[in-house]
Amino acid sequence: MTTLHLPIDRSTGVPIHRQVYDGFRRAILDGLLRPGQRVPSTRALAVDLAVSRLPVLTAYDHLLHEGYLDGRVGSGTFVSSAVPDDLLRSPGAPAATVRQGTARQVPGPHPPASGENGLGPFRISLPALDQFPHAVWDRLVARHTRALTAQQMAYGHPAGLLPLRAAIAEHLRAARAVRCEAEQVLIVSGSQAALRLATAVLLSRGDRLAVEEPGYPGARAALGAGGAELVSVPVDEEGMNVDSLRRRGRRVRAAYVTPSHQYPLGTSMTAARRFALLDWAFRRDAWVLEDDYDSEYRYVSRPLGALQGMDAHQRVIYMGSFSKVLFPAVRVGYVVAPPTLRQRFVDAREAFDLFPPSLYQLVLAEFLREGHFARHLRRMRGVYLERRDALLTGLDRHCGDRLTVHNADAGLHLAVLLSAGLNDGDVVQRMAGRGLAATALSTCYAGTVRRNGLLLGFGGSPPRRMLDATRVLGEVLQARRSRSVAGGATPGR
Repeated sequence: MTTLHLPIDRSTGVPIHRQVYDGFRRAILDGLLRPGQRVPSTRALAVDLAVSRLPVLTAYDHLLHEGYLDGRVGSGTFVSSAVPDDLLRSPGAPAATVRQGTARQVPGPHPPASGENGLGPFRISLPALDQFPHAVWDRLVARHTRALTAQQMAYGHPAGLLPLRAAIAEHLRAARAVRCEAEQVLIVSGSQAALRLATAVLLSRGDRLAVEEPGYPGARAALGAGGAELVSVPVDEEGMNVDSLRRRGRRVRAAYVTPSHQYPLGTSMTAARRFALLDWAFRRDAWVLEDDYDSEYRYVSRPLGALQGMDAHQRVIYMGSFSKVLFPAVRVGYVVAPPTLRQRFVDAREAFDLFPPSLYQLVLAEFLREGHFARHLRRMRGVYLERRDALLTGLDRHCGDRLTVHNADAGLHLAVLLSAGLNDGDVVQRMAGRGLAATALSTCYAGTVRRNGLLLGFGGSPPRRMLDATRVLGEVLQARRSRSVAGGATPGR
């Protein structure tokens, strides 16, 4: 059983039960839900969609009556093995081609480490480690450690273990609307490894690669390590500015984006910008590298579907990891490559380090297959909502007019802009002395025009600790502003 990407729009006037019915029928006919695949219970789906159970029951009744779903007493509800339409297929798409001479098979040096560590309040990218289902995970690790076969202890496939790739593909099809098969999935150690792999396959030294401004410094390090020339493209409230991207010229061979939850500002790329970006890639014979980090956690709407699922021309390389939805030390990420590029990615993956470690792949495959992952995601959405709300309450209570919340709609951190007279680098340094681990927003800019703010992670700290941390932050901000005013400092941007 897995979660399902099922957008519900209350502004259309279409009854909820009809939207649920249409969403399931479309997912089944498009091949995102497969025959025999278990679907969520009506109760779990109603909770996920934040609707009453009645419209979900009505939709399921229609789907069962028409033969799309099959109910099994004591087992659950499954996609029927005999769907009554002759349209059961994934829509085809024109094959994409790789520009001659642009693929490289040999990776460069490892990207530099971020240097971030610690478990203090406001640490970004840190999930709720105290809420992880240790008992289940420990049981699965022990089971597979004791039962490792000679084959599993030997050399593995460069793309990773097939059971895990199949489980990831099933999850991505249902929960993120990604169009993929297990054969397209490659296991890597994380998102930065995925970026290194993609640039090794797609770009040659000197090719230009567009990145978001502001953006994730770790991604810039990974993308630039292969020799590509990075070109900054501004981000606004709709995502990457595609008009600015077009003006960067035809030498730009790829664009790296975080469309579901832009890092660091937290905005989501609009549908119009998504289609414009895909059109740019198709017309320029270019590629889009989609980093779908933090896509599982949204607090004002349902999770958005992946950009890759909207791509009709196979120009998107999709990537993600389990670092934030499980724990960073698991070091398992994935790349979904277009079918035409699969073998090139496999060859490059083998050149990197032969194959990924097997033990955690075996454990994670079972963790997904038995439904533990879907249950964990559902529970963590409530946990993170409570922690985000505690942070917002604390900022309002203790920080007042010294900062402004920029975006708190999704993910495990929020961005705040500092008031005039406060320097984010100085504030972060003072916070570190008080045991707080924020990130300066200005460090996410490559150019000289920078916004002064903070990135405040809330995933790793419970509500009470988060409230205490905001009190300390307020004291730091007040002290720095008082010092700035006394010294006649020039107000910051």
